[in-house]
Amino acid sequence: MLKKLLALSLLIGSAVTAHAQQFKALLFTKTAGFHHVSIHEGVAGIRNLASRHNFSVDWQENADVFNDKSLANYAVVIFLNTTGDILNDTQQAALEKYIKSGKGWVGVHAAADTEYDWPWYGKLVGAYFKTHPAQQTAFLDVKDSNFPGLERFPKRMLWTDEWYEYKKPLNADDLKVLINLDEKTYDPKTSQGTGMGEHPIAWYHNFDGGRAFYTGLGHIGLVYSDQSFLDHLYGGIYWAATGKGVK
Repeated sequence: MLKKLLALSLLIGSAVTAHAQQFKALLFTKTAGFHHVSIHEGVAGIRNLASRHNFSVDWQENADVFNDKSLANYAVVIFLNTTGDILNDTQQAALEKYIKSGKGWVGVHAAADTEYDWPWYGKLVGAYFKTHPAQQTAFLDVKDSNFPGLERFPKRMLWTDEWYEYKKPLNADDLKVLINLDEKTYDPKTSQGTGMGEHPIAWYHNFDGGRAFYTGLGHIGLVYSDQSFLDHLYGGIYWAATGKGVK
């Protein structure tokens, strides 16, 4: 009898714990182009965020998860350093339906180097990757401190990363820029040009019935143990999953 009571107690405890979680996230890291070695640190970082902020996360690299039944389990889908053509037509349709149902999407760094032949995705992410110079240190200028995760950011901060230049014009006219990159503080020159001028590096928008957040930070593995970046990333995940935190 004691064993039965103990088993029942454990079962009830597990059910309460699962019920208490804020939301469930799908973390997707499939690559069909360049593979970032920092993906592993990124997965660990997001798992730590899930433990810290009481949400659950499932890590997948198999695109078969992109179907109506599976996606219905999640409040937000996170594309972490994905690259190239990673979803077939059926899977793309499932993601479109998912967003239109009011759910959220988060893109990190190379999520902008993904699905160039899918116009809907281009509008979802907000911009496609064009090129980048060598990794170097630059200043970030925070434009909107009221977005979740940016409350404790200074208005201007020093940061080292791989600075993506994006194709212009940007793909969505409703993007709300959170952080700009100051091109005067680093060398943006590449074989394809001398930078963007006005250079957004993180943004969000309501899109096609759902929500999308993107940050261009996240190339270097150690940023996934940097508290400033983790605050920024969780703020985007939280807003995309819940729609909360923006006045």
